[in-house]
Amino acid sequence: MFPGPLSASLAGRALSNGIWALESLDIRAFASDKHRSVDDMPFGGGPGMVMRADVVDAALTEAMDATAPTIYLNPRGRLLTQSRVRELAAGPGVTLLCGRFEGIDERVLEARAVEEVSLGDFVLSGGEPAAMALIDACVRLLPGVLGDEGSLVEESFQGGLLEYPHYTRPQSWSGRKVPDVLLSGHHKKIAAWRLDQAERITRDRRPDLW
Repeated sequence: MFPGPLSASLAGRALSNGIWALESLDIRAFASDKHRSVDDMPFGGGPGMVMRADVVDAALTEAMDATAPTIYLNPRGRLLTQSRVRELAAGPGVTLLCGRFEGIDERVLEARAVEEVSLGDFVLSGGEPAAMALIDACVRLLPGVLGDEGSLVEESFQGGLLEYPHYTRPQSWSGRKVPDVLLSGHHKKIAAWRLDQAERITRDRRPDLW
């Protein structure tokens, strides 16, 4: 499944240029039985299957870097923030654990002090798409990935606000015009308008940030 979409566009070019690297492991390679079983029925009953602690632990032994965090992509985890993404991008790397089925045996998460991270209040069929999103969020912050690194300064979550609206040519489209202030050439007024718009959008759409 990896690198998947990470092999294209900015992330893919950066991968080819050696700005970042990726190694993926098949969890079934660490199973100990002839059927390569990685999961079993949950103790206490209930639907679904649970990934085995011994299998996951063997995979983590192979994958983990003692200097880097290990993150399990899980809906019950702490919400991933841009601040945490910046920390990860500035660090030595990260080991990402992608769950399946009903999840992973709690004992290995505790024993390995695994950090649990969620992308939001929704559930995916597996952790791989979430891992790709996290990787992309980090990779774009690495030096040399973006053509204009100034674009990182004025975007959503910088300064605790969502980003202001953008406009380009044509000046009039389907009866809708570009706001006059953006055509004025008055940089202070443009900056004030953008801040006002960012505050309004943040207040309306993400009151938790406001």
